[in-house]
Amino acid sequence: MARKHREKIAPWYQPPAAEICPLCGREIPEDQRDLHHLVPKSRGGRVTQALHRICHKQIHALFSEAELETAYSTVEALLAHPDMAKFVAWVSRKPPGFQDGAHRARRRREMQKPSDRW
Repeated sequence: MARKHREKIAPWYQPPAAEICPLCGREIPEDQRDLHHLVPKSRGGRVTQALHRICHKQIHALFSEAELETAYSTVEALLAHPDMAKFVAWVSRKPPGFQDGAHRARRRREMQKPSDRW
C-alpha cells in the first residue's frame, strides 16, 4: 500500500556540505582534494587544510619548506604574497575541476642551480 503523504516524511540522508578551497573560494571536487600541512610535516607541522590540487601544487612551486614554516604558515599569509594573489585571481575564474601544471618559480629554479649552491 502506497503512502498518502510522502511530502511529510523527512529524508534521513543529508548529503555532506561541499568543501570550499580557502585560497580560491571554489568548491573542491572529491578527485581534486589535497590536504596541505600549513607548517610542513618535515618541520613538525600537524595541522592540515583541504585545498584544490592546483592551489596546493602552486604553493609548493612558489615556496620552499623553510619559507612555509617561517613566513607562510597561514592561509592569510599565503594570500598576502603577490605571486600567490595573482595566481588566485587567475584560478578563481576557472571551473572547479580545472587542472593545469604548476611551474616552479624562477627564483626557486635559480636557487636549485648547482653553480649557485657550491
